Amino acid sequence: MIIFTLFFMLFGLMAMGVPVAFSLGLSSVTVIVLFGSESLASLAGHLFSAMEHYTLMAIPFFILASSFLSKGGSAQRLVDFAIASIGWIKGGLPMASVLACMMFAAVSGSSPATVIAIGSIVIAGMVKEGYPQSYAAGVISSAGTMGILIPPSIVMVVYAAATEVSVGRMFLAGVIPGLIIGSMMMIAIYFTARIKGYPSVTFKGFKHLIKAFTGASGGLFLVVIIMGGIYGGIFTPTEAAAVAAVYAFILGVFVYKDIKIKEISTVIKDSAKTSIMLMFIIANAMLFAFVLTNERIPHEIAETIIAFGLPVWGFLLIVNLVLLIAGNFMEPSAVLLIMAPILFPIAIELGIDPIHLGIIMVVNMEIGMLTPPVGLNLFVTSSITGMPLIEVIKSTLPWLLLMMVFLMMITFIPQISTYLPTLLMGPEIVGG
Repeated sequence: MIIFTLFFMLFGLMAMGVPVAFSLGLSSVTVIVLFGSESLASLAGHLFSAMEHYTLMAIPFFILASSFLSKGGSAQRLVDFAIASIGWIKGGLPMASVLACMMFAAVSGSSPATVIAIGSIVIAGMVKEGYPQSYAAGVISSAGTMGILIPPSIVMVVYAAATEVSVGRMFLAGVIPGLIIGSMMMIAIYFTARIKGYPSVTFKGFKHLIKAFTGASGGLFLVVIIMGGIYGGIFTPTEAAAVAAVYAFILGVFVYKDIKIKEISTVIKDSAKTSIMLMFIIANAMLFAFVLTNERIPHEIAETIIAFGLPVWGFLLIVNLVLLIAGNFMEPSAVLLIMAPILFPIAIELGIDPIHLGIIMVVNMEIGMLTPPVGLNLFVTSSITGMPLIEVIKSTLPWLLLMMVFLMMITFIPQISTYLPTLLMGPEIVGG
């Protein structure tokens, strides 16, 4: 009865057009009032205590760092370096766009931010060089999803907070998958370019390549600061996010000088709005997760599924199906905070590595960024190109098929996700 009421209200409110955050909060409050032993006075305490999670403090800092990088010229310099590196290959411009997305993902942690920063630069350039606009839009929408897979990733931070696994392990686990999907996209672009006769740009020599690398090195050094600082034991992931924000501020304002002093307040306000919106969703999602845990719903679901004798591969297929559906209708962080408490105990019982489960969930959320009605990358790409949303959706379909193949690889070859964390940090200790 409790499970039915909780999920019926959640999906019922969403179907009525109520925003996801309010749907999560209202359904949680209703169940607490009707069935729980908690008082209404304690709800505010649960709501605010959910936001006191130390790991979640990293999110506003990563968003702020991303804002300074997006407006501070780093994206343009990364694009220039990517084009100088591989733009001369057949289909080099879209391949360079994918590489630029990978590099920007490694410093921003956000998928929509990656699409905006890189797409606003390269889509027009691809069209100018003779590529169809729909093709350019499809490449950038899809490549931008790597913003939540290649570390640092805001979505990984959310998963780590929901399951108490190591943020550092999650970041390491995203490195190899990120390189694989980026390589798969570039290989697909190369063969498509050869078949359709798409152009390449002229190689301008190693001197130009070195100059482009020097220009991009300021942004790329942020990767060294974040990853080196975390795994060198210098600071925690949350402290790394704060350092990243300060570094991005200095880089954009004093080094590249692309952000004027009077524009700083605008950048901070924009990132604050994004942070408040996301943190409000997370707060309500964590209240929803509290209700799930308090009513032992994940435990009951786990016992039921295990009693069915479901094999590991069968469970993982169900996980993918559920997450793909949920990703169509909800923001990634909300999906993870709702589903992780349910799936995590089942995965542990079945012997599935929690880091492997986390990467599976992140890749599903990548695909959710490209599927309507809530695919954020679709709306962002539509806004920066002026293309109708339906045309952007059509342009991403071939890439969705590629990502589904990638999802199957991630699901059934766990070593792709677990090799690097195990090699560098040892075996995972659940709850550590």
